Amino acid sequence: MEMEGVENGWQKKWQFRGNEELNTASISVRGALTMLMKNLRNPAGDDQRPTIMLGRGDPTEFRSFWTTPAAVDAVADALHSFKFNSYCPTGGVIPARRYVLSVLARPGANILLPRPGYPQYEARAAFDHLEVRHFDLLPEKGWEVDLDSVESLADHNTAAMVIINPSNPCGNVFTSQHLKKIAETANKLGIFVISDEVYGHLAFGSNPFVPMGKFSSIVPVITLGSVSKAWIVPGWKLGWIVKNDPNGIFEKTGIVETLNNYLDITTDPATFIQGAIPQMFERTKDVFFSNIIGLLREAADLLYEMVKEIPCLTCPNKPQGSMVVLVKLNLSSLEDIDDDIQFCLKLAKEESVIVLPVLEDGFKRIKAFHQRHAKKL
Repeated sequence: MEMEGVENGWQKKWQFRGNEELNTASISVRGALTMLMKNLRNPAGDDQRPTIMLGRGDPTEFRSFWTTPAAVDAVADALHSFKFNSYCPTGGVIPARRYVLSVLARPGANILLPRPGYPQYEARAAFDHLEVRHFDLLPEKGWEVDLDSVESLADHNTAAMVIINPSNPCGNVFTSQHLKKIAETANKLGIFVISDEVYGHLAFGSNPFVPMGKFSSIVPVITLGSVSKAWIVPGWKLGWIVKNDPNGIFEKTGIVETLNNYLDITTDPATFIQGAIPQMFERTKDVFFSNIIGLLREAADLLYEMVKEIPCLTCPNKPQGSMVVLVKLNLSSLEDIDDDIQFCLKLAKEESVIVLPVLEDGFKRIKAFHQRHAKKL
């Protein structure tokens, strides 16, 4: 596309412009938080209460959620070994690849994403000019996938469907029976499943976490994993892609070849972080994970009960995993608030409440906020 501008008094045509499709689609968690932070009350005013974050999956500022010393030692040892200062070879450093087999699915004409879901997928699809179609998650069924909507959306150009388990943002964990039904539906449609399991170690409810790879004999599965959530180190930026494909379908369809070509042009996580993976996996004690899960379960229980005290909010299902939960906003009970974005902006401005870990005081402020904006009956 060409754009015209004035340079030294004459018209000049510029042959570039921003990606408007990406700008429209790129509604990220960071972008939303930035917008809300800009809307905080005037810190010089009378209200000197600290800002409470009620919506960010990064609890690292709280000591109880610090990562295990075993992970820190592993990174330090990798650095001191002087073995991981070089460029990263394609696909990752060899010691790390012994623990995670990385493969990447090719983009197709369209892809099926969950609604509600993680907004980064839409942004990534827009960047790749990949059409997105949304299937529903059903709150009345514990946020299960609406498999009928999946079948109605898919066509001969559909490549894959994405599931997030445990879910961000719903907080549910799929049962093994439902995962099998997802696999059977995908098999029927001739598509593969991309299973985002970055919260796989953080299931704390009645449904145990079951990896989608268990059903890879029914349908090929690409699993996304990360140390960010399980070890509480989101800043380390290390994740992986695992192929679950005992029938060799990805090989036959050229997915593996495409991956090898793609890896040659992608950036890699820091080599010393990759080099720390074996030691992290071997030396992290189970008690670290159980302590984190215990804290999350306690926080989820508290959140679920406190939401009940705020008439404009409803939590359809008690959280069972991840670090997030989705609540329903009843706009009909509020005055001068038209949508969820306006609710969040006003809440930030009036109560300085934005995100998650400090639950009790935060929900007290939301309750006061509701009372101030409640419709007069």
